[in-house]
Amino acid sequence: MNRWQRRDQCWCLWPSTAIRGVVEFVGGSYLAASPQISYKRLLESLAADQLAIHAWSYVPGFDHQLQAREAWQQLRQCRQSLEQRLGYPLTTLRLGHSLGCKLHLLAPDGGRGCLGLAALSFNNFKADRSIPLLGTVAPALGVVTEFSPGPEETLKLIQRYYLQPNNLVVRFGDDALDQSPDLLQALQSRDQDASEFLQMSGDHLTPASAGLRQGLLGDWADDPAKKKRIRRLTDALLARI
Repeated sequence: MNRWQRRDQCWCLWPSTAIRGVVEFVGGSYLAASPQISYKRLLESLAADQLAIHAWSYVPGFDHQLQAREAWQQLRQCRQSLEQRLGYPLTTLRLGHSLGCKLHLLAPDGGRGCLGLAALSFNNFKADRSIPLLGTVAPALGVVTEFSPGPEETLKLIQRYYLQPNNLVVRFGDDALDQSPDLLQALQSRDQDASEFLQMSGDHLTPASAGLRQGLLGDWADDPAKKKRIRRLTDALLARI
């Protein structure tokens, strides 16, 4: 397998064998600044099954509509570049974790440019819940700050403009940050929706397993339970592409 390569704002991992599809990944707040490290175990596990990985690197802001468009444009450019190099089109699965799910759901194409979306630990909180101290500091400064779009508007936009019927909504254990039920309700309210729900063991950070102990000390030092959860998640994602 080739090493990770940075292409503009995306980290790309292209298998050295024949490539049968692309995973376009957007991670959660702050973890997504270095997705090739934060999500190493999951993304490299997918790449081992002949999937090219394109992971958008970003620092979260308040304008999620703008960042959704930026992610979509960057990932599309990476896919087109790879398709030109290979000489044939590739099927695409969009994969998001936490805030990354929201950014995929707000993509300008309404999800039409892919086979479907796998949404892991969907998160759609208000800004003062997501950013420590914001609820205290902003009012003291006389500033009203909220994500755009806000939580309620996001769900309304999904119901009205998100057109992709094939979605896998994944919740891990008793995750206090997860709002998958709200997302599933919004998706299933649309005509001809085919979204599915998967409950797995773990927590909000289960997808963000970097496998650092394994990399430093070898397989003997790895956590078997964590490795098993990532393998089960990988299998569920591979079944979608």
